[in-house]
Amino acid sequence: MALAININDLLNKQKIESNRIEFKKGWNPASIYHSVCAFANDFDDLGGGYIVVGVDTDDATGVAIRPVEGIPTEKIDGILQDMVGYNNKISPYYMPRTSVEEVDGKSVLVIWCPAGINRPYSVPENVTAKSMTKEYFYVRSGTSSIIAKGEVLDELRELASRVPFDERGNPDIHLEDISTLLLREYLVKVGSKLASDINTKPLKEILEQMDLYVGPKENRMLRNVAAMMFCENPSKFFKRTQVEIVYFPEGRLNNPSNLYEGAFITGSVPQIIDRTLEYLKRMLVMQSIIKPNDDYRSRKFYTYPYQALEESVTNSLYHRDYQEWEPVVITVEPDGITIQNVGGPDRSISAADISRCDILVSRRYRNRRLGEYLKELDMTEGRSTGIPTIQNVLENNGSPRATVITDEDRTFFRITIPCHEAAGNIIADIAHKDGTLKASKRSAQKSAPETALETALESASKTALQIIDEIRNNPNITLSEIAGNLGVSRRWIATNIKHLQDKGIVKRVGPNKGGHWEIIG
Repeated sequence: MALAININDLLNKQKIESNRIEFKKGWNPASIYHSVCAFANDFDDLGGGYIVVGVDTDDATGVAIRPVEGIPTEKIDGILQDMVGYNNKISPYYMPRTSVEEVDGKSVLVIWCPAGINRPYSVPENVTAKSMTKEYFYVRSGTSSIIAKGEVLDELRELASRVPFDERGNPDIHLEDISTLLLREYLVKVGSKLASDINTKPLKEILEQMDLYVGPKENRMLRNVAAMMFCENPSKFFKRTQVEIVYFPEGRLNNPSNLYEGAFITGSVPQIIDRTLEYLKRMLVMQSIIKPNDDYRSRKFYTYPYQALEESVTNSLYHRDYQEWEPVVITVEPDGITIQNVGGPDRSISAADISRCDILVSRRYRNRRLGEYLKELDMTEGRSTGIPTIQNVLENNGSPRATVITDEDRTFFRITIPCHEAAGNIIADIAHKDGTLKASKRSAQKSAPETALETALESASKTALQIIDEIRNNPNITLSEIAGNLGVSRRWIATNIKHLQDKGIVKRVGPNKGGHWEIIG
């Protein structure tokens, strides 16, 4: 089979983290299958890994030595046949993908080990032994594969029920939902040989080779990530997968009734990211030059460094909780841009780290496969590098630092990118630049409770305001009815209702059945 990534990117350790790549000078199945098992277990939710056989490395740098050693062509068929038997020794059964690639005029074997759906996996200490040897669970530690012991083994066993959402099978996604145009465009961009097979092989076979199917042969299902990446309208499966941009010319708190709504941005996840960034760049990224009186050198700055917006927008779609029916919302105010997505940071990240907004290191990723695809498209950098990158480019631009807000329940993530202080109010004339902007239908008369909501719930999503309106119109309304009216999940409404109750904005009077809601204030 062909790889869904370019072989030179593997050899140069580009687009894939170095701890997800292992080079082997020769065929040593006992050692190699320790790594196959470790990558399949994917203890750190990195997305599995690659083993490249026939490549020696520099001991000091770990970089592949070119030209490569290669594997004698006459031995490859025997190696592939042996692997069939070795795969059967992994418990539960696991089959890595293989590809024979030509590099420097020689053949190398690439073993792709995506994260397994039936982890944890164990493998005999020596798969080549004729007699039974003890089986161990292996995990990755840096660039090595080690035996899982103690707490690590306990946690590995707990991962059995934890499959990232984007890797789960979805019975509602069908072959006809997949755009061959988007799929081919992706394969061409990453330099995969599969791109040339699009017109000659069945689509199902291409998707199988990309490990986008899950489940037994009699009930194969496409993974959620297939629709996220290669469907023109992923909202068909993940409601409101879109970006909404809202402008507050005077600021959201100063005058919340004065707002304009831009067009909704839809498409596949990569398309949404590209279209959103193109829009923001065209509308809001401007360069200015200041000539100080006491200095002959001019000062150049941008209203917003493009790379800061690029990282923020990409991460909002990458880390979004696609089970919740809330869009990514971008709020533009005179002093900054706020980007918010549902699904907050993992609880392994402390509140102190979040408040510092420096580096957020997470061991668990909600959509690890989606992140892998975006990284291969150069849309995102290495893991845990997004916030430091944003802060660095803001500092170099002379802008204030970005800030991050979430709530105690980690239901959302909001990052604010400040506008350069010397830029002034750049959105004062924004309506003249974008014909899609329209005034909001929200009433200019805001009651005291709604004003309290604006000030007391700076960390709330716009759903909170919509819930207030629903309760005001019908105090007897149920959570399910609110969810239906707003087109979101009942779980998301319950989370926001609890937030409003905790802040003293609304309260429940009487029992769940037969009671009613009241707005306090």
